[in-house]
Amino acid sequence: MDIKSYLSEKKSLVEAHMCKSIGDKDIPETLRRAMQYSLDAGGKRIRPVLVMAGAEAVGGDAQSVLPVAVAMEMIHTFSLIHDDLPAMDDDSLRRGQPTNHKIFGEANAILAGDGLLAEAFYVMARGLKRFAPELVVEVIGDIASATGARGMTGGQVIDIESTGRNVSENKLDELHMMKTGALLRASVTSGAKLSGASNEHVALFDRYGMNIGLAFQIADDILDIEGDQALLGKNIGSDEDNQKSTYPLVLGMEKSKRRAASLIDEAVSLLAPFGNGAEPLALIARYIIERNK
Repeated sequence: MDIKSYLSEKKSLVEAHMCKSIGDKDIPETLRRAMQYSLDAGGKRIRPVLVMAGAEAVGGDAQSVLPVAVAMEMIHTFSLIHDDLPAMDDDSLRRGQPTNHKIFGEANAILAGDGLLAEAFYVMARGLKRFAPELVVEVIGDIASATGARGMTGGQVIDIESTGRNVSENKLDELHMMKTGALLRASVTSGAKLSGASNEHVALFDRYGMNIGLAFQIADDILDIEGDQALLGKNIGSDEDNQKSTYPLVLGMEKSKRRAASLIDEAVSLLAPFGNGAEPLALIARYIIERNK
């Protein structure tokens, strides 16, 4: 299997459905344009692809979990809009173009993020009616937890509190298991749960997601130092400029690379019970630390 072709195919599927989801004429024009601007900016679409790959790993259909895939990208995009704000990371470039607040102003950028977060749950509530209600409630609860104070939002607070301080490797892991890892874990487990995965198998996917979440963050930290700004589409060196706690800073560059590789090896080993069905998940794991953007 060619991972680039797989990612491209699934990315096109997600983007086609995102366009339909956000085109509601009931949304005020300025808000709709601000939301659409950041959704259309591109990106790897890793989270929605993980939703679909998690479904396929247990014999499910990628199309059936598209509402969750679309929702995950909306949630991720909301977080990027807010991360870039002057009160947070104060970034001017995202995915090769000016950040949302540079185009629409800070107030509209905040509201665009809020709108995307709410729209994500609206899309799931409307699009998952074919599944058992109790299963839908469980999955939506998982995603809410991964997004909010117990997950990404809580991790962002720890990130802010860690800025300019010396933190341990364990504290850095805690931060990124919440800020980065929680949504990746929920992505793969949501697709699997909706496709009939057993509790035992969901636990394996959860551990897989935790590992790739940490590896993903380590890779991001490394790219912020060694990456090509033109390929990344954002400013490099911003972690150091903002006095962020990063894995290269805490562990050193070589140890960070070894740890990322070890996390991915373990993640791939967890997929053994699923055979060829989990090949996309294994390839996505490898891609996470081999990518250049």
